[in-house]
Amino acid sequence: MSDIVRPYGDTSGDGMVQVSFTLPIPHDKRAEGAAAQLAAKMGIEPALVVHAKAIGPSYTFFVVYGPVHHLVDLREVAVVEREFAMLSAKEVDSAIKTRLGRPLVVVGACIGTDAHTVGIDAILNVKGFAGEKGLEAYAQLHVVNLGAQVLVPDLVDRALAERADAVLVSQVVTQRDAHLLNTREMAAAFREACPAGEVPLLVVGGHASTRARRARSASTGCSGAAPRRPRWPPTSSTPSSTKEQHDDRVQRPRVHPRGRPDGDAPPLRAVLPRALRG
Repeated sequence: MSDIVRPYGDTSGDGMVQVSFTLPIPHDKRAEGAAAQLAAKMGIEPALVVHAKAIGPSYTFFVVYGPVHHLVDLREVAVVEREFAMLSAKEVDSAIKTRLGRPLVVVGACIGTDAHTVGIDAILNVKGFAGEKGLEAYAQLHVVNLGAQVLVPDLVDRALAERADAVLVSQVVTQRDAHLLNTREMAAAFREACPAGEVPLLVVGGHASTRARRARSASTGCSGAAPRRPRWPPTSSTPSSTKEQHDDRVQRPRVHPRGRPDGDAPPLRAVLPRALRG
């Protein structure tokens, strides 16, 4: 097989692709011309508008089909391999029991006015999603699901009351970046309410690409969401700066009334299911 490939449509190597998009203009011949012009600027030429449908009086949805002249060099494709072996639910429970010595406490919520609980319910509820059980199914996890439209002060109070090791927040990613404002507010509230080094692991997820979430996680003070399954073995690092010491809180769980002394406690990241790690 060649390392240089082109898209396949009707015949091998013809470069044919199909894309869809919406333009904020009424459906007429000019709108279809605008769609073809946009497709040409995207590198699809000649572009054939195969479908156009009005969405209300001021918008039109298009499907465009045509060839692109770009090539893909498979030798330049970078693939991120999995660093750690997958763990089953029993292995996760065993790791928590053996290495942490107590149940791991997770508090989850949709904050602000966000009422979309599909994602967080899929992660937390016993029924889970796509054949994978949620965190409530883990015997060594104590899960508190606060549901939707939870105010940040209420989330902080409940997390402190539960002595949460991790706080999982779901936010719908908005065009106006309201989710970033809410996330920064939450991170600031936890930093204010918790002593230095005792802030729970804050994990925020939403409907966006993993790359985009990770790129923005540093600006919010939270960890970007990661795939749901656990990984092993744990990572270890030695903090060499103030920022790294702050981030290292995920490596050093605080003293817990049900836990071990500080010196015997394993890294929290070592026993967290992967859904709760950045």
